[in-house]
Amino acid sequence: MIVLGIETSCDETAAALYDGSTVLANIVTTQEIHKEYGGVVPELASREHLRFIIPVIRKALDEADITWKDVEGIAVTRGPGLAGSLLMGISFAKAASFALDIPIIGVNHIEAHLWSPVFEYPELSTPFIGLIISGGHTQLWLVRDFGDYSLLGQTLDDAVGEAFDKIAQMLGLEYPGGPVIDKLSKEGDPDFYRFPRPALKSDNFDFSFSGLKTSVLYYLDDLSEEDIVRHKADIASSFQMAAVDTLVGKTIRAAKEYNIDRIVVGGGVAANSTLKEVLQSHSDNSSLSLFIPSPEYCTDNAAMIAYVGYHRFMRSESDELTFSALPSLSLESVSLS
Repeated sequence: MIVLGIETSCDETAAALYDGSTVLANIVTTQEIHKEYGGVVPELASREHLRFIIPVIRKALDEADITWKDVEGIAVTRGPGLAGSLLMGISFAKAASFALDIPIIGVNHIEAHLWSPVFEYPELSTPFIGLIISGGHTQLWLVRDFGDYSLLGQTLDDAVGEAFDKIAQMLGLEYPGGPVIDKLSKEGDPDFYRFPRPALKSDNFDFSFSGLKTSVLYYLDDLSEEDIVRHKADIASSFQMAAVDTLVGKTIRAAKEYNIDRIVVGGGVAANSTLKEVLQSHSDNSSLSLFIPSPEYCTDNAAMIAYVGYHRFMRSESDELTFSALPSLSLESVSLS
């Protein structure tokens, strides 16, 4: 069965073809228009999806060397995400499903991220601890099996990706902040200044990054412009290490407490080089297996949507054309059928 995956939850317009064993095509177009605003503008994101969605899907079909007649099912992101952006993908998917008379299913974006390493790590098995980190989400999940998920903890304020964006803005860096800070940090000293590791000592698995963000702001207020320029890489590196220590500490503790020896990391921040190095070191010391996808599958992509859709179709699941976008869709509401 060849499944077309469509992803439009935020500012990536993506399409992919998956046949149950191979990703035949995986096309992602990132909207550049948001850079000048320092963050995603929802209305502009919706308009860009409308502009890109047909060319992106055409490119995916061409790369897979198939036609619409070969597509046997459509999986599209239903939520969570920006309402207008989600509707762009869902509206197109419904029209295609109706025209081709093929099944359609709405996919939870978080569930898809949890399974994003499978294309490069087919040996991945359950149970595992899943850390989902992006501009909109910081969550820790217990994955018992496909469709069986429990939320262990999540951010109480900013997602870690948002924190990276805000710190980058404070330092006069470009948006999005994650890749820029990651690159700049390689030139700096992570021990230059010890920023707080928020919520790391709490006995739960929740995260909080607003205190870390405020700490960086107050620290910068006490410096001269010259000092900020001179030590920009050091400050970026110190902030990044504080964020990484928090993420790694909670994740490793969850694996130990639940006696699980596999960790999966997904979402855009999973591409952070320091996070991967530190998490790999801790995993090795604790005899844990770590699964982090390449950047192609860390970012919002449609291959992971197609993967989840394929496996739900295989369980005889599908949706009526009356389903709608759910911007605050919870993964724990996923059926365990």
